[in-house]
Amino acid sequence: MFKRVLLQMSVGIAFGAASLAAQAADITGAGASFPYPIYAKWAAKYQETTGHRINYQSIGSGGGQQQIIAGTVDFGASDDPMKGDALEKNQLFQFPAIIGGTVPVINVKGIEPGQLVLSGPVLADIFLGKITKWDDKAIKALNPKVALPATSIIVVHRADGSGTTFGWTNYLSKASPAWKEQVGEGKAVKWPLGQGGKGNEGVAAYVRQLTNSIGYVEYAYAKQNKLAWTQLVNMDGKAVQPSQEAFAAAAANADWKSAPGMGVILTNEPGADSWPVTSASFILLRKTQDKPENGKEVLAFFDWAFKNGGEMAKELDYVPMPEQVVSGIKDLWKTEIKAKDGSAVWK
Repeated sequence: MFKRVLLQMSVGIAFGAASLAAQAADITGAGASFPYPIYAKWAAKYQETTGHRINYQSIGSGGGQQQIIAGTVDFGASDDPMKGDALEKNQLFQFPAIIGGTVPVINVKGIEPGQLVLSGPVLADIFLGKITKWDDKAIKALNPKVALPATSIIVVHRADGSGTTFGWTNYLSKASPAWKEQVGEGKAVKWPLGQGGKGNEGVAAYVRQLTNSIGYVEYAYAKQNKLAWTQLVNMDGKAVQPSQEAFAAAAANADWKSAPGMGVILTNEPGADSWPVTSASFILLRKTQDKPENGKEVLAFFDWAFKNGGEMAKELDYVPMPEQVVSGIKDLWKTEIKAKDGSAVWK
């Protein structure tokens, strides 16, 4: 499980000047657990490089949206992009910060990471409770050479409002008409069965502890917790392994200008190499900054991350935002994020 990194910005650490430290903004953010591993890694390096520290709490996308709307944090983070009307109503600005993939994770004796193959319809039937045994004929058909036990499947899902759950249920809704009709998609849904864990951390912990279980987490959590992930059959009918390359393939043709707030959904994208449950994670900022120095520092952190964090992202199998997309994001920072007097926060 990931060790949380707490940040309180302190300019004095960087320059050894108490007067500057007194002027330092206290930067806070909260939201999605999906990008937490890379945000924590960026934050640690950012502190080492600049002396500035950022306090980001991994509380789930629903909590991130609620806190930025309430004005209790300087930025929110969500894997479920807010729609245009909600952004307008709450006077929020949204931009994508990173791309990654959600993977099914299992704890079945004798099955190694990447060995088992599953498909969207089979996953939907497992989470609907229609497939209840690991040696079900539908799973056997995809894995004729794998020794599957005749044991009951334990389903693990998120208990909190989660952008990871939004991506997962959005994918299942595209892959299974039955899932779409009976459960649907959202940050929180009425699960037909299973046990709930809080955050990607909680789901990973449950799957690690419960033999014969299955859940879903961001890929970095699967690797860090040494969980067995599965292959997935994608839209082109190809069984693919999760990887930074597979997530990049799914995002390759994304039209970021096609949705308000650049809120593009990347699940079930075509392409022989595409990972089916790929998604972007988004940052939310208030358009009018009560404390413009705080807003400027948030943008400075992500500006630094876009410039310097690409290799760190790849090490955790995330996909950095393409340079042309980043350029467009920064142009919008200059026009969309303003102080109360109307002046630009980012120049």
